Amino acid sequence: MRPTLPASPVAESVDHEFSFSRSDFDRVRQLIYQHAGISLHDGKHAMVYSRLSRRLRDTGHNSFASYLQWLESSSGAQGEQEWQEFVNCLTTNLTSFFREEHHFHALADDLKPLMGKPVRIWCCAASTGEEPYSIAMTCSEALGSSAQVQIVASDIDTNVLNTARRGVYNADSRGLSPARLKSFFMRGTGANEGRIRVKPELQRWIDFKTLNLMHNQWQLGEPFHIVFCRNVMIYFDAPTQRKVLERIHKVMRPHGLLFVGHSENFTESKDLFRLRGKTIYERV
Repeated sequence: MRPTLPASPVAESVDHEFSFSRSDFDRVRQLIYQHAGISLHDGKHAMVYSRLSRRLRDTGHNSFASYLQWLESSSGAQGEQEWQEFVNCLTTNLTSFFREEHHFHALADDLKPLMGKPVRIWCCAASTGEEPYSIAMTCSEALGSSAQVQIVASDIDTNVLNTARRGVYNADSRGLSPARLKSFFMRGTGANEGRIRVKPELQRWIDFKTLNLMHNQWQLGEPFHIVFCRNVMIYFDAPTQRKVLERIHKVMRPHGLLFVGHSENFTESKDLFRLRGKTIYERV
């Protein structure tokens, strides 16, 4: 659970391009919590100002109060699009290939008993794609390139998902060994020198889709053997964490595995998951 810090004033500054009051900040906190379950603590006001200022410029508003009033009254396709932009601005996307590497060693071991069987995996926070592609590479190494693997890679942020779908990265991206670069990527030439693209045979396993974990209905298909939900719950308060864990539990197979972030701990939800390894839980 992320603690709520004591309130401190958010002063309007002469250096600010737009007026940004304490009530504006509190309104943003309320709206992002309602729409995405994200709990912004009080120290995030500078981040909120910086990120949402772009939306004020793009939409022609001269104050946060004006923009937020317009946002809340927007409807139809335009309103839906702006709500998505609002959420995109306030989500955090920090990722790399094979981040928290011990998880992928464990994943390789856990996949071996599934050799020859259809395997379904869900990556809850795909971000710009490094995590689901790391999962796919691990599946290929553990099960072979002809394995029956389906990876659902979802995120609430449509911008990062577009990057993930393209599968184009810098050739010096952190976490990729020379062997994996050779096996799973194509190197760019000419104008694309210094860039790499994920090979189509790896991409075919992954279905990228927009998904808000706060929505009641998840259209995800058959239950999953494995779920990666890493460094997502740290942005939720305790009641929201519990709600999401209950929903994840429902879309998993019995004894399925849940991989979480290094700072996340769900031992209080022993009725749903039991600790199986280092930040790895088994569905009860």
